[in-house]
Amino acid sequence: MTSPVSTASLSPTTPPAHLLVVDDEEGIRALLTMAMEFLGFRVTGAATGREALETLTRYSPDLVLLDVNLPGLDGFEVCRTLRLRGHTMPVLFLTCRDEVDDRVRGLDLGGDDFVTKPFELKEVAARVRALLRRTAVRPAERRSLQAGDVRLDADTHQVWAAGQPISLTTTEFALLRYLMENPGRVLTRAQIQERVWNHRVEGAGSVDTYVYYLRRKLGGRGQELIRTVRGAGYLLCAD
Repeated sequence: MTSPVSTASLSPTTPPAHLLVVDDEEGIRALLTMAMEFLGFRVTGAATGREALETLTRYSPDLVLLDVNLPGLDGFEVCRTLRLRGHTMPVLFLTCRDEVDDRVRGLDLGGDDFVTKPFELKEVAARVRALLRRTAVRPAERRSLQAGDVRLDADTHQVWAAGQPISLTTTEFALLRYLMENPGRVLTRAQIQERVWNHRVEGAGSVDTYVYYLRRKLGGRGQELIRTVRGAGYLLCAD
C-alpha cells in the first residue's frame, strides 16, 4: 500500500497518548507507527491477534488501531476478547473491505470506528484524535485509580490506603488494578483469571486465594471493598 501523504504534512498533537497498532503487514505497521510517533503519540506494534492481546494485558494502551484481516485470530475476535476482558479503550478498525455487514459486525463487537485501506494518514490521525476526545482518555487521568480511601498508581506500581503505602506482589497489584478499573461490575473468576494470569496454568484455582491475600493486606476495609457475589465472582464497591 502506498502512503497518500507524507508525515511532514501532519501537525503534532498534545498531550500524547499510547496507541497499539496491530497489522500483520510490516510496511503498514511501520508507516502508521512513524506517522503516529511524529504526531507525539507513544506507539507499540503487534503483528498478530494473539500478540495484540498479550500486549494489551501488559500495557493497557489508550487506543487500538486494529486490522480486521489478521491471520489466525482476526481483528473482530481480538476486539470481542478485549471487551470481554474489560478493556474500554477505543478501537479503530483498519479494513480492506467496505461492506455494511462488516461494519455492523465490528461495531456490535465493541469497535468504535473504521478506516478503509488504502487510507489517508491525515484521516487516520483525525479519527484517532476524535476518538480520544470523545472518550476523554488521557494517560495522566487513567493511571491513577481511587476506590474509597484506596489509591493505585499504575505508573509507579504503588498502592496507598488512607495515605499509608501498601506492599503488594505483582499478581496482587494486577488483581486490584483490574477490580478498580471496573467499579460496581461483577467480574467472574474466569474473567479475572484470563486478565490477571492470561490463562497460565498457575492461575487455575488461584483467584480466591489472591482475593484473600489482597483483602488481608487492605486490612478491615478489604472485605467491604471487595465483595463476593455468590455463584458469580467479585465486585469492587467503590462506595
